[in-house]
Amino acid sequence: MDIPDLVQQALEDEEIQAGISLGEEDTVCFTPTRTLVYRGEGLLSDEKVESYPYDFERLTISEGRRKTKFTLVYTDEKREFGVSGTSTDAVLEQLLNGALRSANTIDTEEQVTGVFRFSELTLVITEGRVLKHLGSVTWDNDFESYPFGSVTGLEFEEGSVATSIVLSVNDRPERIKAPSDQAPTVRKTLEEALFAFYGVSSLGELNATVSVGPDDPTEEDGSELGLEGDIDPLVSDETESEEATEPAPSTSASSQTVAPSADTTDERGDIAALEQQVAELTAAIEQQNQRLEAQEATIKTLIEELRQGR
Repeated sequence: MDIPDLVQQALEDEEIQAGISLGEEDTVCFTPTRTLVYRGEGLLSDEKVESYPYDFERLTISEGRRKTKFTLVYTDEKREFGVSGTSTDAVLEQLLNGALRSANTIDTEEQVTGVFRFSELTLVITEGRVLKHLGSVTWDNDFESYPFGSVTGLEFEEGSVATSIVLSVNDRPERIKAPSDQAPTVRKTLEEALFAFYGVSSLGELNATVSVGPDDPTEEDGSELGLEGDIDPLVSDETESEEATEPAPSTSASSQTVAPSADTTDERGDIAALEQQVAELTAAIEQQNQRLEAQEATIKTLIEELRQGR
């Protein structure tokens, strides 16, 4: 795409990161800090370039039969520009890409891979996250971000009218409904971005990868209960001493009972030790519960005194 001289002059020290032709000589160019809209000379207007910085507070879109109007609201003014209807999605994607990067919402090299609008929902998919905005305006600062690094699952529930995208983030499901006619494109865009992020090639492989939790911290120290440090160990010195002094079973030749084998004795000892551990753990839990109840009673008393103005 040829860059008009007037645009080159307006660039100053910046570079054009992307450009979209609007037909004839009109062009939209995107730099790291702003959008430049170039209008060629016509019968009713002179050649000109208008600049739209990315620090807008709100963005709305009004679509007509042939043209789309972008309205950018800044702190002290409101500015507008129009594009052909066929260029709407491409311009919106690049416009949000610049705005999100300028606001440090996405990383410097992170690219927007898809923007989808469903009634009062705008969904933005990047190379590293999903962004969701609800409301009558297309975009403002009231949006939610779901980084790919926190994703723990992805499912799709297809319906006759819409498809539910179930994106689990830190094991919490986030549901996004996409109309059936756009759902395949949304699914493809989201899967491709997540597959690339995790280096996998299928939905099953992705879910298997993201569902793996952190290593069990009890594996190294052999403890499965994860008790706090202020709770005494389940097996005390006294217990060990008692087990060591237990009388051995009789092995008299006149006895009619067959003496248990060493393995059987060990099993009985293990069972007795386990029962002792369970009993001591139960006692420790009951003690903790009593402490909590006492603390709760104290807090209630304090709250009552504060209400009385003490």
